[in-house]
Amino acid sequence: MVRSSRTGTRRRRRRWLRGIAIALAVLTVAAGVTTWVLYERLDGNITTDTRTAEELARYERERPSALVAGAQNILIIGSDTRGGAGNGAYGTDSGTQRSDTTILLHVAADRRSATAVSMPRDLMAHIPKCRRPDGTFTNERFAQFNWAYEFAGAACTIRTLENITHVRVDHHIIVDFAGFKRLVDAAEGVEVCLRRPVDDREAHLRLPAGRQILHGEQALGFVRARYGIGDGSDTERMGRQQDFLGALFQEMHSDGVLLNPTRLYPVLDAATRSLTTDAGLDSLRKMYDLVRTVRNIPTEHVQFLTVPRHPYPYNADRDELVQPDADQLFELLRHDRPVSVTARIRPAADGKSGPDGPDDPDGPYNSPYGPESTPPSNTPSPTAPPTYEGTTAARGICD
Repeated sequence: MVRSSRTGTRRRRRRWLRGIAIALAVLTVAAGVTTWVLYERLDGNITTDTRTAEELARYERERPSALVAGAQNILIIGSDTRGGAGNGAYGTDSGTQRSDTTILLHVAADRRSATAVSMPRDLMAHIPKCRRPDGTFTNERFAQFNWAYEFAGAACTIRTLENITHVRVDHHIIVDFAGFKRLVDAAEGVEVCLRRPVDDREAHLRLPAGRQILHGEQALGFVRARYGIGDGSDTERMGRQQDFLGALFQEMHSDGVLLNPTRLYPVLDAATRSLTTDAGLDSLRKMYDLVRTVRNIPTEHVQFLTVPRHPYPYNADRDELVQPDADQLFELLRHDRPVSVTARIRPAADGKSGPDGPDDPDGPYNSPYGPESTPPSNTPSPTAPPTYEGTTAARGICD
């Protein structure tokens, strides 16, 4: 009788253990399937831009070479297209788009620093002959930088930038208005501080003064606003964009996002749905490798600056490069050398780090270069590069 009872107990225990094992197996399979489905969804979100690579291949002989193995130069293009879902609120879709924001991101080979250089959209530049999507060609011309994207897309922008900087662009990423809003919303907003109220109708932005958290629509207006904040210059707007991106990087860098699955997935979903990239970055694994690399960089070593520029002498609403500072910056990036930034500009070793005004003999108003010319790239370099005006991701907007 006792033996029978013990036998029944063992049988019940075995059935209970088998039930647990089966349940665990089902949960494991379900989790695996769910993970695979989510991975495939994220992986399929990214749009691959194959046309740009095909077009760049036609001009490979003209393109600069990569000088430092392992270093990466990624061109980030913020497109102001009005087409597509979520973008129509910002104007009529005329069938064209311009690069509202263009940033060259240099990631050092040792992965210990990253430098993001903003290129003014109104910078006067030589735009090469480029092929349009319909197969026709544009004319080579001297015009403002962001026209390259409007004329012939990312390939023309990359070729124009490489002609200016002689820096090889390894990858490119295109983000539109709607994509930027989704990314900020997924990060649950970014904190900013405003000294004065803002009312900018063109940017669809009205904000009170003080500390506040901006979400998608307001965040987009904040980085696009020009006439309702500050002095209305594009230079100040680029500085504001850099501050905002630094704050967004801080938020994304925090353990509260990257180590929290409930926050990480929306960020990844928003990011991947927002992007059009070349084939080198068009999968979740490739993007994750890039994000993981950047996350390991200390925030004080993630730098933002605008290429040295001043008003173009023949049109004050346009820009031209300050030399030799700009060429020195590009040389540092080409050779993967450190770039120093500070909140206040410090002159180069020869004391010619930009104009003091119309009476400056080295300034734009006395430039010997006409509207169809640009300063030569072989300008003698001073003994030490300047410290460039900029910020780091460690400096918050409200600090």
